[in-house]
Amino acid sequence: MAAQAAAAAQAAAAAQAAAVQAAQAEAAESWYLALLGFAEHFRTSSPPKIRLCVHCLQAVFPFKPPQRIEARTHLQLGSVLYHHTKNSEQARSHLEKAIPQFEDVKFEAASLLSELYCQENSVDAAKPLLRKAIQISQQTPYWHCRLLFQLAQLHTLEKDLVSACDLLGVGAEYARVVGSEYTRALFLLSKGMLLLMERKLQEVHPLLTLCGQIVENWQGNPIQKESLRVFFLVLQVTHYLDAGQVKSVKPCLKQLQQCIQTISTLHDDEILPSNPADLFHWLPKEHMCVLVYLVTVMHSMQAGYLEKAQKYTDKALMQLEKLKMLDCSPILSSFQVILLEHIIMCRLVTGHKATALQEISQVCQLCQQSPRLFSNHAAQLHTLLGLYCVSVNCMDNAEAQFTTALRLTNHQELWAFIVTNLASVYIREGNRHQEVVGDMLHVRYPFSIFAQGLYLYSLLERINPDHSFPVSSHCLRAAAFYVRGLFSFFQGRYNEAKRFLRETLKMSNAEDLNRLTACSLVLLGHIFYVLGNHRESNNMVVPAMQLASKIPDMSVQLWSSALLRDLNKACGNAMDAHEAAQMHQNFSQQLLQDHIEACSLPEHNLITVYRMGKQMWCGQMAHPLCSSKLRMDPTPAWPAFCEAPMAFVPNLDPTLELSGNKNTRVSTNPSPLSRAESQECWSHHLPNPACTRTQCHLLEETDDLICV
Repeated sequence: MAAQAAAAAQAAAAAQAAAVQAAQAEAAESWYLALLGFAEHFRTSSPPKIRLCVHCLQAVFPFKPPQRIEARTHLQLGSVLYHHTKNSEQARSHLEKAIPQFEDVKFEAASLLSELYCQENSVDAAKPLLRKAIQISQQTPYWHCRLLFQLAQLHTLEKDLVSACDLLGVGAEYARVVGSEYTRALFLLSKGMLLLMERKLQEVHPLLTLCGQIVENWQGNPIQKESLRVFFLVLQVTHYLDAGQVKSVKPCLKQLQQCIQTISTLHDDEILPSNPADLFHWLPKEHMCVLVYLVTVMHSMQAGYLEKAQKYTDKALMQLEKLKMLDCSPILSSFQVILLEHIIMCRLVTGHKATALQEISQVCQLCQQSPRLFSNHAAQLHTLLGLYCVSVNCMDNAEAQFTTALRLTNHQELWAFIVTNLASVYIREGNRHQEVVGDMLHVRYPFSIFAQGLYLYSLLERINPDHSFPVSSHCLRAAAFYVRGLFSFFQGRYNEAKRFLRETLKMSNAEDLNRLTACSLVLLGHIFYVLGNHRESNNMVVPAMQLASKIPDMSVQLWSSALLRDLNKACGNAMDAHEAAQMHQNFSQQLLQDHIEACSLPEHNLITVYRMGKQMWCGQMAHPLCSSKLRMDPTPAWPAFCEAPMAFVPNLDPTLELSGNKNTRVSTNPSPLSRAESQECWSHHLPNPACTRTQCHLLEETDDLICV
């Protein structure tokens, strides 16, 4: 009996102790939840009250909470301080205290701390931290995959694409082992994107084929499935556009547009996947909509459908403005910059230089806000400024901008694009100054005329499409043929010029490269006009005019209308000649007004900035306004038919093709102009052979696109 009584007493004491502990735990949980609730309330207030939020979280520690709560609080404090304050030192301290703790805390703390290290340019500290976290997280599929994505992004930022591809390959295999085909596809598509950047096409093609099979066979959340399909199709479309294959890409682009329409009709499913490794998505569907607009703009720009490019750019920019009010994701700024880069080139082609210049200034301001954007787009900015300089006939500034851009890029496609434009500048200026070779005191460029000529020959040799062209882009190679035809034309080697231009037409017709087709036709028409073959000249100029009106391309319309005027005069068609003369006068006046407006803007000052620096982007420019008034070249012996008051040379996107009537026949008369006169006149109307640079800026922003 005594033993039973003792046992009963012990049991009662134990029960009482348990009740006390439970009450204490409940009390502890109550005060902790109360402080946590207050902290979250202050964090989500409008505006956020971060100081009060931090005070509430710090108030947890005096209660000496359990280790798990203490570790979680350190993580929460570190996250709040990192995301909402500039106190990185305290954020780092709290995150470092959270790392040695429990699994559900240490991996998130390691992820945040590595982001903090990268923000402080301490990449060497971030990489070992992530590697260690990856090693010990293999039993936690979600965090293991997330940390692999994060380390791959870090290597991509450092341009170490080989290491990034290796990590993504490891992630794809791990996802297969843990039964997550969805995340396996994400890893493989991300790897395919990096392989495209490295130009490892032999590895890309089988990889994308495998990805296509995985995407089609995977049965899961409809939005996740469609997002995988969008990722897959975006890679295919940008691959075609990078190769300058505007016609071949159309089926893929149509599928992509249909796919994004499907996604926009689907409702988000709040049911979480059963496999924790599937807790990822590539981009929010709102971001994917903007991305599809963007690749559509790229295609329209290359194909010469500039009104369509304008339409989709307006839609995309409107959507971006709405998103940026609620979302500060850096990829939105990247999308905005790329859209503006393309629409700027459209403006230069369509004769809206003033608007283009203001948009260049807008790009500058956006890049000022992000060091990474500033670094990634510096060469493109100088290239755009060079194209603008050419359009307003400031050739010395154009040369300086292009040579600066060449120093800032190691990207092959952009290099070829810049060199093609620079060669056209030297060709035009060499022709302009061929009468003043002896005047060595008047040197308007960094090189003498002789040195400039030697440099031109060097450039032409480096972009010789008949031999070892440095890039595989179809449109850039076609543009190189056009530039060589242009050079042969100015040298008086007309048969050679015709051979080059016919090759350009062959390539541009194969891929619907409309602008390049129009430019080649009008130059061929001019060659036939100089040779006195008016019938063949008309067969070239009429379809060139039709296509230029469809694009619309102001410079080719100006050029074609002047040719048509003189062709009709030579053939005795007074009424048609008068109509063409009136068109030519209208185009001239439009371009003249736009030129004056552009040169009067304060942003015109940017053409004198040859080195990127933050000072140039702020309000007032760092340099005085240059005297780039409308340059009226001395032309006492200009032929009567060359009345254009200015030289308009916009950027040419050599990705273009022509559909026009090549069988029109007109009577021919001897040309009233000598070859030299005709050459001199038309040097002021030649369009600039440069294609849209579509090497996916998307790929260059891949640290944002790998995984969100």
